[in-house]
Amino acid sequence: MDEKHRCVQLSVNPSRGLMDEQFVILVQHAPPGCELTVYALHQCEDGHGWDAFAHYISDATGRVNVSEDCSLGGTYSGIEPMGLLWSLRPVPGSQPGLRLRKKNVQEPMLMTVSVYEGHRREGFADLVPLASVLVERWDMAPGVRRIPVPKNGLTATLFLPPGPGPFPAIMDLWGGGGQLVEYRAALLASHGIAALTIDYLTPMFTKETGEMVNLQYFETAYKFLQEHPQILGSRIAMLGFSLGTTITLRMAAYSEVMKLRCVVCISGSHVQPVDKDFEGIINLFGENAGKIRINKENQEIYRDLVLPITSDSSKKVDVGRLQCPLLLIVGEDDMSWAAQEAANDMKDMMERAGNSHLLTILSYPDAGHLIEPPYTPHIRATKFRSATTRRSTVMVLCGGQTAAHSRAQEDSWKKMLLFLRVNLFGGTRPGGMSVSYL
Repeated sequence: MDEKHRCVQLSVNPSRGLMDEQFVILVQHAPPGCELTVYALHQCEDGHGWDAFAHYISDATGRVNVSEDCSLGGTYSGIEPMGLLWSLRPVPGSQPGLRLRKKNVQEPMLMTVSVYEGHRREGFADLVPLASVLVERWDMAPGVRRIPVPKNGLTATLFLPPGPGPFPAIMDLWGGGGQLVEYRAALLASHGIAALTIDYLTPMFTKETGEMVNLQYFETAYKFLQEHPQILGSRIAMLGFSLGTTITLRMAAYSEVMKLRCVVCISGSHVQPVDKDFEGIINLFGENAGKIRINKENQEIYRDLVLPITSDSSKKVDVGRLQCPLLLIVGEDDMSWAAQEAANDMKDMMERAGNSHLLTILSYPDAGHLIEPPYTPHIRATKFRSATTRRSTVMVLCGGQTAAHSRAQEDSWKKMLLFLRVNLFGGTRPGGMSVSYL
């Protein structure tokens, strides 16, 4: 490192922020016209390394502003303020199929951002950076409270926003992998919405009895929120992802207990036997296992499991019954679920029923299945083991193109928060947003 490079300064502002908050990366005091590589490294909780990098050239004043300047190459290119986050990938040599998911939301995601001389593509561990900054990314804002809920037969965690409340609330359901996944609920609470994330595939009840929960399990969760002293019992929503969408639509349309204020469904469908309980819903996918395709990379493709969308009203939720606003978020390159076809069918059903004014569809070209909070690294294929079968771990194709998928995550999250605020914090007259195809 020569003397001209010893004065290089690097800043990330804010260096401590929420996971969905943008930051500004600024390099200063480099030689004008200097080739530089900005690099990010994260060591996740299971010990795997994730990194991303981009190539820049300093301007006449020796500056690089990642929010304004164009990356000439790396794990992303172009002007991408948050590219170092959403383009994170397992470090070279890692096992295939990894997925970055925060487990302990009470600790931050730590990421080291560094700047190196020259346009580098590899060997960062052996190089001395010109400057480095440690960045903290949090799912929980200061004052958010995490409360385990091991009662009423539930396996769940409640996140309450700062302050005394009472707060509107949302029930948060993930997909077929089971377990208690907390980071989205924590982030929702950081935006003022109490969130109850629910384990419905591997709860304590199932571990102790070997039996699946029934649909009353979700009504129990709803009543828990309704009766909580810090929750506005008349302002409860439900959010489902993947398999969680199947449950969410079922409860919203048919439950006599749950009077939901609004519903959000991400990457899922309404196809299910409506005369069956939860186990019958799960069995549907096992019965259709012959429709699973395997590509030349030995990745399983699940999107055909519910295709073609049936016209049999006994085999899909009658969304024409819905009396609350529904937001559907769809990736048009979803290889795990026929979400786009399902959304189109639900749109037709609601138009015929006269309640399509309650429907909002956000449909994103080149986005895949795993539509998560902003800046979550895109995973096109991942290892997966269903919590409801005895099948071994397989590689599943989720779909999506990295840049387009990442833009879909950022846009859909902002619009989902707006949808929730309008319907949970607004007046007593609910209504959908305008349909948007992006």
